[in-house]
Amino acid sequence: MDTEARHTERDRSSPPSDSGDVTNVPEASEEAEERSRSVFMSLVSWLPGGRITLSILVCMGFLLLLSTFVVQPFQIPSGSMEPAFRVGDRVLVNKLAYRFGSEPQRGDAVVFDGSGYFGDANYIKRVVGTGGDRVVCCDRRGRVKVNGEPIDEPYLYPGDTPSQVPFKAVVPEDSLFVLGDHRSDSRDSRDHLGQPGGGMVPVDEVIGRADWIVWPIGHWTSLERPDSYARVPAPGGAHG
Repeated sequence: MDTEARHTERDRSSPPSDSGDVTNVPEASEEAEERSRSVFMSLVSWLPGGRITLSILVCMGFLLLLSTFVVQPFQIPSGSMEPAFRVGDRVLVNKLAYRFGSEPQRGDAVVFDGSGYFGDANYIKRVVGTGGDRVVCCDRRGRVKVNGEPIDEPYLYPGDTPSQVPFKAVVPEDSLFVLGDHRSDSRDSRDHLGQPGGGMVPVDEVIGRADWIVWPIGHWTSLERPDSYARVPAPGGAHG
């Protein structure tokens, strides 16, 4: 009979055992899992309302993170952006729209912190000029011109003119020239041209872009940038 010894190799991923019996490893895992379950159940039993309260807290934490970093709801306080935004509308502001190198574009409806520029509050206005743009009103047909290109503004409040007061402005870099859609009921960059900041909104003060109207349900819609500014040339060759 062949009595050659057969060598065995210990599994190197398993810790050595004094008794050579590894059947206690699953039992240890079960004990650890049971301890974790006990701690969790103790936490649940400590909370008034138990699992329901815990679920609510988790949901609240998720919503807080969402509104801090992704989207934030705002209520429209005035008629300065009618007819696109009506008083009482709830909008969702996309806070990621201008992250990762993107910047506000002409035609965007943006929410910004007006502290020190417009007043100590958040505002929603439409971007008409960005850094380097020359914004002028008005041409012979009463239109706003950006870098010499007249702008047709289909979003204006019915019966409103682009501006009843003529103005000229060159937008500094990293700033925005903003106007309300309801021009006769909006205090915007036109009204602050001679004040500190020159009526311009620093890009850093922009909270995000208004992308959705979510309330009331009958007014629900997603918002898109109008193509009115597509023909505007880059700053530098402006005229008029």
